[in-house]
Amino acid sequence: MTDLLDPINRRILAELVANARIPVTELARKVGLSKTPVALRIRQLEEAGLITGYRAILSPVRLGLTHVTYVEMRLSDTRHKALESFNAAIRLIPEVEECYMIAGGFDYLLKVRSRDMADYRRIMAEKLSALPHVASTSSYVAMEAVIEQGIAPI
Repeated sequence: MTDLLDPINRRILAELVANARIPVTELARKVGLSKTPVALRIRQLEEAGLITGYRAILSPVRLGLTHVTYVEMRLSDTRHKALESFNAAIRLIPEVEECYMIAGGFDYLLKVRSRDMADYRRIMAEKLSALPHVASTSSYVAMEAVIEQGIAPI
């Protein structure tokens, strides 16, 4: 894998992270190669799983989703079947932007995006509290996003 991350491929990845819609000809000019080798390198990066897809990144603020709450979740059962059940159910809640299983004093950490506190309270009451095996939750409201972005270029 490290041989795939030569300086040119790193530049290609950085350019694609900045603008995934960049034409291959422009990308080739920026990295100092012709179009065909750049297209081949992109295909290799995709096949190796370094590039997993391309997508539109929407503005949560423009969509009215300005309220971010982090939620600690403790489960009443952490056996394999209970975790699988929780994982399947949490994936069905669109307001949950991120969910991580945690090693520590609680079991899961969620990032929930909503319109406002009333909307978050509805999500908590109707969706999060109804998840299988939830024993308790603690919510932390974000006041300001100081850094909020995807992975930085390598």
